[in-house]
Amino acid sequence: MTVFKNLPAPPKAKAKPVTDTRHGKTRTDEYAWLRASNWQAMFKDPSILEADIRAHLEAENAYMKAAMADTEAFQKTLFAEMRGRIKEDDSSVPMKDGAYAYGTAYRTGGEQPYFFRVPRDGDLNDPDLRAVLLDGDKEGEGKAYFDLGGFFHTTDHSRALWSYDDKGSEFYTIKVRDLASGNDLDDVIKNSGGSGVWAPDGKSFFYTEVDENHRPSKVYHHIVGTPQSADRLVYEEADPGFFVGIGGSLLDDFIFIDVHDHQTSEVYIIPTETLDAAPKMVAKRETMVEYDVTEGGDVFFILTNDGGAKDFKIVAAPVSAPGKANWTEVVPHQQGRLILSHMAFENHLVRLERLGGLPRIVIRDRKSGEEHAIAFDEEAYALGLQGAQEYDTDTIRFSYSSMTTPSQLFDYNMATRERTLLKTQEVPSGHNPDDYVTRRIQAKAEDGELVPVSLVCRKDTPLDGSAPCLLYGYGAYGISIPASFSTNCLSLVDRGFVYAIAHIRGGKDKGFAWYENGKMFSKKNTFSDFVAAADALVTEKFTSYGKIVAEGGSAGGMLMGAVANMAPEKFSGIIAAVPFVDVLTTMLDDTLPLTPPEWPEWGNPMASEACYDYIASYSPYDNVAEKPYPAILALAGLTDPRVTYWEPAKWVARLRDKTTGEAPILLRTNMDAGHGGASGRFQRLEEIALEYAFALKVSGKAEG
Repeated sequence: MTVFKNLPAPPKAKAKPVTDTRHGKTRTDEYAWLRASNWQAMFKDPSILEADIRAHLEAENAYMKAAMADTEAFQKTLFAEMRGRIKEDDSSVPMKDGAYAYGTAYRTGGEQPYFFRVPRDGDLNDPDLRAVLLDGDKEGEGKAYFDLGGFFHTTDHSRALWSYDDKGSEFYTIKVRDLASGNDLDDVIKNSGGSGVWAPDGKSFFYTEVDENHRPSKVYHHIVGTPQSADRLVYEEADPGFFVGIGGSLLDDFIFIDVHDHQTSEVYIIPTETLDAAPKMVAKRETMVEYDVTEGGDVFFILTNDGGAKDFKIVAAPVSAPGKANWTEVVPHQQGRLILSHMAFENHLVRLERLGGLPRIVIRDRKSGEEHAIAFDEEAYALGLQGAQEYDTDTIRFSYSSMTTPSQLFDYNMATRERTLLKTQEVPSGHNPDDYVTRRIQAKAEDGELVPVSLVCRKDTPLDGSAPCLLYGYGAYGISIPASFSTNCLSLVDRGFVYAIAHIRGGKDKGFAWYENGKMFSKKNTFSDFVAAADALVTEKFTSYGKIVAEGGSAGGMLMGAVANMAPEKFSGIIAAVPFVDVLTTMLDDTLPLTPPEWPEWGNPMASEACYDYIASYSPYDNVAEKPYPAILALAGLTDPRVTYWEPAKWVARLRDKTTGEAPILLRTNMDAGHGGASGRFQRLEEIALEYAFALKVSGKAEG
């Protein structure tokens, strides 16, 4: 590939064939050795990675660095641009809770946030009133990786528990801070999921423990001042296919234990007046039935798809008897209107839903049943519902943005219907929304379905097919990618790119059926939808074949691997971040962290030959063939428990062995991070600068 010149010879992984036979069918994996035999221990201590594997990953990093060497100055330019669009001393608008309001902020130059509070009735934006409760930069000082998991204060505001991960492996340590002195107590909880729920008296809390296979399967009750070894086991999930989470209520009346996989859920409640009570089940789990509980005084409001409510409905049940026999309908199921979440307050029930592919917030008066939606004008936009920290309030908080409009934060009075603009995202280096245009087009899929594609470009970008395009996709787990504002992508758009998001099946962009038709035996729709989005962008002359850079991460990285095999000629480059590309091997290994919980999403090839055959027909690693592949940049994290580093490492080795083209196949493994990449806000920008430099380079637009 002419834009990559004078490249050294790429690393060549040793071939050590290993065979695996299932359902009478044998596969050979010549690069299986790249999986560390001690991976569980290595996630907690990366220094014990086997020497030959480390040497190979470091050789790959050196090759990637050589291939991108001529863009190093350009990467610094991109980094400076993106950093210049960030208000470095940015601060959230504190959320009121009792006597205080709590918020987060950054210092100029800081990588991590700090948590603070101000008096409730003071000027919430006055920095002189801020009491700093936890300083993320101070706590992460000297660590190559540091991620704050959360900060949770007690009802009486005297203590907080906070958590951190300093390996990238998502095993969080919980500590307890005395907010008066600013000192941590002796309590240390290892291997937690990162969050906790305080009992109302602030003397104990509940948390989840992550097992050796990285599954949150147990809930413990910890009494402050006692060792972790003395913690009481409250709940243990025996099925390895289910994860366990915990939550609390705004009224501090209940602890919620949520047990779920991707399609089935079960909730238990513990009254906080009897903390040692056995958890009480709300409704027994039924395969394919999901429900989520929130408290509403003397009733629970339950969001569920029970009874064929594919796009979900809301029911109510008395707190004293919350079982299904007592569920009464409050918001009925409406096909095509997907209810995403709900919150209850003293006088109102709030829901976030998606209708016609766009989100909306609906307020329901609990006494009269009258409903109204908060209205917005743009063609495509994103909403975030933050709600409130207090139950007896008429005011909730939400955010709004579009691909051209910076994020705006509002308080909304549900009774008077007044909205108050609290904050508009500042772009210090400047941003004029009128310089850009956002569009939403429809791509016709192979089966005739219309796939929405959101895009943004400068108004002066020629739409004659000459513009390069970055096309982003995900398409899994029902996750919808919002058409929100991104300051980072402006570094592409301002250089003539069209930036597009394909709202493909596998997400819930057009309702629950949109998700169902992109999973299990319909998974290939996700991939063909993405190719259809590329075709539509070409047909409407936003770009041309060979000018499109595809990008996706995690399950979206699987998408990248699939389209690389399906239609490599349509793309100039592919960016695959922590890509889940060795699907069949992973789904055949029930010791890996996410495998059993993932079977409802992809199928269980251990138990089903049909699932085995279908996954084998698209799994990117298994379908690499002798053909010319476009330039590929794969990104991995050494301690990633979600997509293990060896998946992209193996994929790159096989791609490089099979490709008949000259475009380079590059792998960069972050040796100090996991699934999310670098933890600091500016460190993360360095990774994005590398990705964008690659996209610009393969498009012939990189500066020397």
